Amino acid sequence: MHATIEADTLVPGSYILSIGGAEQSHVNLANPAEIFYEYLRRIGHVVDLVAEQGRPVSALHLGAGALTLARYIQATRPGSDQHAVELERELLDFVLQKLPMPEGTRLATHIADAREALAELPADLRFDVVILDIFSGPEAPVHIARREFYEEAAQRLRPGGVLIVNVGDEPALTLVRSQAAAMRQAMTDVAAFAESGMFEGRYPGNIILVGTQDPWPAGWTRELLARGPHPAAVLTGVELDRLSG
Repeated sequence: MHATIEADTLVPGSYILSIGGAEQSHVNLANPAEIFYEYLRRIGHVVDLVAEQGRPVSALHLGAGALTLARYIQATRPGSDQHAVELERELLDFVLQKLPMPEGTRLATHIADAREALAELPADLRFDVVILDIFSGPEAPVHIARREFYEEAAQRLRPGGVLIVNVGDEPALTLVRSQAAAMRQAMTDVAAFAESGMFEGRYPGNIILVGTQDPWPAGWTRELLARGPHPAAVLTGVELDRLSG
């Protein structure tokens, strides 16, 4: 797997991680609280709602990439305890060598399969937020894209914690539908957050699924729609039924 990291000439202080010639991650070292990719900004906005502004949280990242979200959490919630799981040791080492984490970051890294990592972490380790970002396109690892995996992830959450899953999909939204249905079996409530055209099957893209242990707070919908990126839509309850069945 050939990876490169090059400076973004359009955004000062930023770098782009490419794998096999395709852009995979964007990191703004000058301002880690600024996230370039829209779907990652949406995930960041969900993390913003998990606890009061600035309060440290515990976060588990399943799929590390260039650690954009780990950098965001450190920038917005200094002192947070974070764990990042990545399947490719060479990739993670390369990222940390070229784009080191900010001083003071509390980040433990694990080289493992996402599901195996859930089982291997210390039994008493719980998180305010678990973020899964490994689904890209209609293909997904069968052992992860299922209800049992989400149940195992839910067991790693602290009371009030949330499970956030990025699903990259084609216009038919086949993977999004199956994952929303699976998450609904494992979590008390689930919401889908994306650019509004994604739900109309206009083009391929990313939909963020958010699982909560309590009924979805109506105030979160208002907050996420206000924060964008715009145009945005949040589907819950009966609105989500047409996706997940």
